[in-house]
Order: sequence, then structure tokens, then C-alpha cells
Amino acid sequence: MQFVLTLHSHLPYVLNHGRWPHGSDWLCEAALDTYLPLLEVLLDLETREVPAPVTLGITPVLANQLASPRFREEMDAFFRQRLLACDEAPASLKETGDEELLPLVGYWRGRFLRLRTLWDGVDRDLVKAFRRLEEEERLEIISSAATHGFLPLLGREESIRLQLSVGAAEHRRLFGRDPRGCWAPECAYRPDGPWDPIPGVSRATHRPGLETFLLEAGFKFFFIDTHMAEAGESLGWYGDVPHGVERFDAAWEGETRQDRVEPSRSAYQAYLVGDKRAGAGVTAFVREPLASMQVWSRHHGYPGDESYLEFHKIRWPGGLKFWRVTGPAVDLGGKGPYDPTRAGFRASDHATHFSGFLGHIQRKQNVGPTGVAMAPFDTELFGHWWFEGVAFLSELYRRLPFREGVVPVTASQHLESSPAQHLLRPLQGSWGANGDFSMWLNDGTRWTWERLWRLEEAFWELAPSVPDSGEIRGILAHAARQLLLAQSSDWQFMISTGAVPDYAEQRFNLHCDDLEALIAALRPGASAEVLAGATKRTRELETRDELFPGILESVDEILGRG
Repeated sequence: MQFVLTLHSHLPYVLNHGRWPHGSDWLCEAALDTYLPLLEVLLDLETREVPAPVTLGITPVLANQLASPRFREEMDAFFRQRLLACDEAPASLKETGDEELLPLVGYWRGRFLRLRTLWDGVDRDLVKAFRRLEEEERLEIISSAATHGFLPLLGREESIRLQLSVGAAEHRRLFGRDPRGCWAPECAYRPDGPWDPIPGVSRATHRPGLETFLLEAGFKFFFIDTHMAEAGESLGWYGDVPHGVERFDAAWEGETRQDRVEPSRSAYQAYLVGDKRAGAGVTAFVREPLASMQVWSRHHGYPGDESYLEFHKIRWPGGLKFWRVTGPAVDLGGKGPYDPTRAGFRASDHATHFSGFLGHIQRKQNVGPTGVAMAPFDTELFGHWWFEGVAFLSELYRRLPFREGVVPVTASQHLESSPAQHLLRPLQGSWGANGDFSMWLNDGTRWTWERLWRLEEAFWELAPSVPDSGEIRGILAHAARQLLLAQSSDWQFMISTGAVPDYAEQRFNLHCDDLEALIAALRPGASAEVLAGATKRTRELETRDELFPGILESVDEILGRG
């Protein structure tokens, strides 16, 4: 059995939109907790000549931020802030009588200094560092839709094409090669058929399946949840734990999925979606149900172990964490001190268990050498939400060479050795709560789609008439950029979870307001005052939302303009 570990790295665009808690600090925290430690582990395994063929997804909107000089400045400042917190912590701990926590200050200082040395050692360029690992065939980097737009609910087919076209183009620009794989945002898929998600509001039409758009953009494979292949039940909900709760620490209060799909298909093979006879298919990898739950769930898997660092208890000022999980029913006031050595041993134990668990799956499910177990996770689970998760990955790859019957490979390596043979028409769904679209389209988010669809219609109706030169073309570029930013699935997700709905609504409306003003300037006969206002706004947007420099090439391609 081949094992494909897929890590999906994504954050919405937060640069130049404040710092704390949901601005650049959000990005810097992910880099310090997850991206740098992951890079450190992969470089260490490379030195030890241990294969670690991770399939690493980096969304274009995240890659643009990681490559930005502005991010490098913010990251330098973030390191200084964390080290200053270590300088100030001893006096603060003595003042509050928490001297037993003093050794942990040294632990954090050593970690921050080590990661800062790594940061400087890769020229403060994470994109270049991961790109080098791919060029040396140590891993595979895949792409996604430009801003992680929820593709099945976008109002115009042109919008789906723009998300995927920009996604592929930005991957080529930043990573130097065509992406073979695409992480369809939220693993959301819809087959061909009627499209009218809010009757009376949406524009009823017949739309091709998502595979058509993936193929047009040049992608070879994507990922779906188990139930969408009729290979088992939805994994969007783990009993009382919704998918995503660890990311945003908020419970989904919708209805749980009650139906159970008859497992008539295997989750241990990849499927061809499309017309095999015409040679026009894209491969779908199916989420492996057992291994995914073992790692992901804080309540039912490894991350809830009592020895691991407690994510939710933070000492202020400074933001350092000194406590362990202690127990599932222990409130924050009762958390015990964290012991990094003890936690490291548990990560090693869990890696041993997981490698054995994969072997158990291979035997129990009778998965042959051409079968595949694909386990996808948010990259930020490892290191950020589950602090020891990156160490777990390191230990896992050290053990897999000794696990008979389980061979780690990248997604492309699996397809090269075992091309998809069986056809599949996936069910509509996602990897969200309920296994459907309800996390993104519900009573609390309906208004976002109503506004977005109107703006999509206006943009794509006006875009063909914009001259292919002159100042107005610059306005079109910024309008397309704001359209993509408004389409980010993060805004509806955060509204639905109730974690930071005010921030999500503010960001969604900000991009819609800007798009609305730019669209007004694109209308034939726009007044000089409207044009002047739009020109001024574009100058502001050039520094605020600095991403996707080649976006007009994708717009032209969609419009059929050379």
C-alpha cells in the first residue's frame, strides 16, 4: 500500500491589514509554529537521507504573502517580539510566584533563536526553500484556487476559471513549474448539472462538473472526502467535533450528517473523473477515513494527549505558553506545567503507533501494492494547533521504511506507478461539517453570496468591453484582484463558526466595496469624477493588496483576448 500524506497550507490575505490578532501576526505565527519547523524537519531528514515525500499544498494567496518583502519585515519584528517576551518573562514569573515555569523560558528562547537562524539561513525566503526541496525531488508542491474561493458556489463560470487560472499561473511564477495537483478549496466538488443554490436569487443555469475547469487549467489530480466517492460516511464531523474546530476554536451548531453511505467503493484507490475514452480525465484521490481521524481529532486522536502543549492557555503579556493539556476535562486553571522532553517521547510513541496503524489498515483492508491511503490535513495542525505535530511527522518518516507493506510516496509518484483505472462521478460535497456546503452557505452567510453574485455579474459583463490598453486597464486588474479576495472561502467559514465573524464580515465588505467602486469606473460613460476616484483607489490598493502581478493575463485568456 502506498501512503500519500497531503498537507494543505493556507491563510487568507492578511498582509497590510493590521497586525494583531488577525493581521500579519496571524501569518507570522503560522510561519514560526508550522512552516519553519516543517522546513527544519524536512532539511534534517534530507541530511539523514530519510525519504519524506510529502505532498505539500501551498495556496497562491499564501505563497504570495510568504514571498513578499513586507512579510520578511513583519517576521523579523515577530522574532524580536518573541525574544523580548523571553527577556521579560523571568521577572514576571517571579512576581506571580510561578518560578517553577522558569526553565520553560529557556526552552522557548532556544527554540526561537534556532528557528531565527534557520530563517536567516534560507535568506528569509520560505518559498525558495521549499522550491529547492521540490527541485531535488524531496517533496511535491501542489497549488489551489488563487484565494481559496469556494468554487461550486461562485456565480459565474468565468470566476471559477479565474480562480484556477491565476492559481496555476502564480504557482509557475513562484515555484518554477506547472502544478500537477490542485487542492480544490474545502475539498468542495459539484458534478455537472443544474446550478441554482438560492432559487430566486442565484442565476439558474446548467454548469459542468468541477473536473472540467480543473482540466482546462491544466491540473492532473485533486482531492475529495470519503463520502463523495461513496466509500464511507462523511468525515466532516467526528461525533461532537466539527471539522475545523481546532483551527478556529468554535463549534458548528448546525445539524450533523445522519445518513450513512453504503461503502460500495474503496477509499484505497484513486479514481478517474471525466471522459476516459476521450482521454480527458482528472484523478481524484479519496480521503482515507481511519488514519485521518486518528491524527486530526483533538478529542479522539493524538493531539489531545495530556503531555502535549495546551494551545488555549497563554500567559500575557508576552504570549508564551507554559502548560500542557493535562486532561480532557481539566479547565485552564488546572493545567500542569509543560515538559518538552516528556511531550517529545509521546510524539515518538504516537509516530510508532501510527506507522503500525497504517500497517493494520493495509492488512485489514487488504490493500495491495497499487492501492493508496491518502491522508490530508491542514498544515497548520502540525506545530500550531498540535505543537508536537511536526516532531510526530519527523518520527513517522523515520519509522515508515521499516513498516512492511506501507510505502510513502507523493501523489504524482503514485499516479506514475499506478494510474487511475476506475471511473467515478463524485457526489456533491466537501470536507466541512455535514459533508455538504452548509458551512459556507447558510442563513448566516446567505447575504455574502447575494452581494458577491451581483458583483460577479457586473464584473464579467463589463470586462470584455474594457480596452486592452490605457489607464482603465489598470483599474480592471485591481477589480479582478478585489473580486478574488472577496471570494475567499475563509470569510464564510469564520462567520459560520462564530469565531471571528466581525473580522470576516469587515474584510468581505472591504473587498466588495472596493470592487464596487472600481466596477463603477469600468462602466461606459463613467464620469471624470468616478474615474479619478477609482484611479486614486488603485494607487492605495497597489500597496495594500500587493499580489497576483500577472492577473490580467488570466483575465485576457478567459475573455479570449490574445
